[in-house]
Amino acid sequence: MNNITLLVMAAGMGSRYGGLKQLDEFGPNGETIMDYSVYDAIQSGYKKVVFIIRKEFEVDFKKKITDKYTGLIDVECVYQDLNDLPDGFTCPEGREKPWGTGHAVLSAFANIDGPFSVINADDFYSRDSFQKIADFYTQGKESFSMVAFRLDQTLSSFGGVTRGICSTKDGFLSTVVETGNVIKNENGVSSDSDVSLDGSEPVSVNMWGFTPVLFEYLKEMFVDFLNEEGNELKSEFLIPTVINDFIQSGREKVRVLQSDAPWFGVTYKEDKSYVQCEIQKLVEKGVYPQNLFDK
Repeated sequence: MNNITLLVMAAGMGSRYGGLKQLDEFGPNGETIMDYSVYDAIQSGYKKVVFIIRKEFEVDFKKKITDKYTGLIDVECVYQDLNDLPDGFTCPEGREKPWGTGHAVLSAFANIDGPFSVINADDFYSRDSFQKIADFYTQGKESFSMVAFRLDQTLSSFGGVTRGICSTKDGFLSTVVETGNVIKNENGVSSDSDVSLDGSEPVSVNMWGFTPVLFEYLKEMFVDFLNEEGNELKSEFLIPTVINDFIQSGREKVRVLQSDAPWFGVTYKEDKSYVQCEIQKLVEKGVYPQNLFDK
């Protein structure tokens, strides 16, 4: 039986986008991107969705997002809070930026007791990706997993993005390096990294499959992070960095599940019209109904 949970990271601030993109409308009837993710998860057999949000937009989130899923999938919300820190640590004065994706996932440890998939709220991953992770854990697999996309299919035409550039061996992840300012240009792809990129590289766009043992790693490594970088106002405890650390230490393996399905996301406000057009094309092809949750 498939008892996989979808964990949606929806607490980001969206500074480059210029607004709360998690609640922005992209579908023909005002659907958000995460509505499509939840729909795809339901179609793939997921039984529960947990949203990581900020407490201050709980009311709007429930009204606009979670109410429509009633009777279709179990829904829970958890809160990412700057002050939710291990004993002995306090948030430094002046910090406004969330602690990062690793801290976000850790905030859901009490709500998940089986295999789960982690995604960004503002990325469109396609149903094939949700199905691949569901199938992986339905088969009884216990390793971690990741759906990889091709780098040049995950870039914005309007500025640089951050991507986890991956290398693989025998179907498993060897390294994932968080790389900033990845940009399309006339010669292919450039970035802040010294490594040459041609656009064909597999990348992580934060679609992971985990078992609950991840939370024990996160608790331990978050303390290490706070000891080293906790006083920096913009430091982030990131899932790709965590994963790279325990791959290199040999504590875990991460199976790479390749997807050739469409991916698109919204980093900049200008990305919105492109994503709307791509979703409309999928609706016209019959991949999605005109109204996802018509009750």
